[in-house]
Amino acid sequence: MTQPAPQQFKSALSGRLVVPGWMNLVPGKADGVEIQLDVAAADLHRAQASLLIEYWATPDDLTLQSVLPVRAFSAASEGWCAFVPPQGRVLVRAIDPQPNPPVLASHWINVDPATPAGTTVNVAVSFPAATPAIQNLLNR
Repeated sequence: MTQPAPQQFKSALSGRLVVPGWMNLVPGKADGVEIQLDVAAADLHRAQASLLIEYWATPDDLTLQSVLPVRAFSAASEGWCAFVPPQGRVLVRAIDPQPNPPVLASHWINVDPATPAGTTVNVAVSFPAATPAIQNLLNR
């Protein structure tokens, strides 16, 4: 028996695909903020890179965590977004384990409860250029 494909939601404002599960995160709180995720064109070729997205409704409450592979951005020309209510914090981490040393960068977004509905936040992700090999400075 085959399973039906899950419904993919799109933002009415931007036309971007919504990361699965990233709507109606807090019961009784409307989604008022669209977090738009943009990966630099030069990074779309990365085979192992991912974005780890976390939403913390309170400092003690990790409400949702998702992994979005960078290759999803080249597969969906409309782009990706997430919706959150006007409260809490969003953590976006860019991870690429392939280079040596691996890439790990983090950025917190604090969402003020006074944020007006319909606010858009853009997160631009640009991985650093290839890290040069570390030279051995020890004399042998």
